[in-house]
Amino acid sequence: MDLTGLLTEAPNPESSGIDRLTTLDALGLMNRMDQQVALAVQAELSSIARAVDLIAERLSAGGRLLYLGAGTSGRLGVLDASECPPTFGVDSNLVQGIIAGGDGALRRSIEGAEDDPEAGARDLKARGVGPADAVVGISASGSTPYVLGGLRAARELGAATIGLTNNRPSEMEGVAEHTIAVVTGPELISGSTRLKAGTAQKLVLNMLSTLTMVKLGRTYGNLMVDVRATNVKLRDRARRLVIAATGCDDAQADEALHSCSWEVKQAIVVLLARVGPDEARTLLERASGFVSRALELAR
Repeated sequence: MDLTGLLTEAPNPESSGIDRLTTLDALGLMNRMDQQVALAVQAELSSIARAVDLIAERLSAGGRLLYLGAGTSGRLGVLDASECPPTFGVDSNLVQGIIAGGDGALRRSIEGAEDDPEAGARDLKARGVGPADAVVGISASGSTPYVLGGLRAARELGAATIGLTNNRPSEMEGVAEHTIAVVTGPELISGSTRLKAGTAQKLVLNMLSTLTMVKLGRTYGNLMVDVRATNVKLRDRARRLVIAATGCDDAQADEALHSCSWEVKQAIVVLLARVGPDEARTLLERASGFVSRALELAR
């Protein structure tokens, strides 16, 4: 892996004197650099949109989304995957994060793990990756052996492959079928890609998972209606979601939620379509989980 010439590794002339700045001035410099990240993501929106459509297509047909990365990139993939079940009510296997070195690398850096392309291939094969799945390889440099090895294996197994990198050109572009290259430039601290590059990756992963779930009917408008009401805070959130969607009062929301075992979607259909819990469940099943379609069927 040759990092020579990569923008993410280049010295940054803007921050060359950061060790001589006041704390406030250094923070101002860092903040100005962070503001560049959103613009870099904006430049790749078309590529991100194609990736969302590709992922949603695979998941709609029964496949899974798997993130693959090392170090910061791997941790960000695991983070995004772990947030999907509580946020969108999906099974924990639907979106998975795989990090070089295994779960131990989430808390402690295992730097050598990223150098083994065969390990990336083995880790994907161990998850039973196949033609129904979509695999997103995440690498700031675009040349991490572990990630490239996994992407090559995923292609051989017939999975859709998407690369997320912070350099262009990169080796990843020749491996993944589709590449998102968010070019964030030199870091505040040279080579520390947990900074701008990591922030950009987090923004893109938010987009991939969130918009995919929207396309799968896991929201009603902009409401998080597949939330699992598993504690006091989430039950309160469920109540507020039902009220926002239907205009009902607290008592009506509680009654509907209790009758629907705290399933927010079902409660919304009960109130808006004026049907019983069982019929609401049937309507949602016929509508593939889309609340708006269930309401159309009821009408």
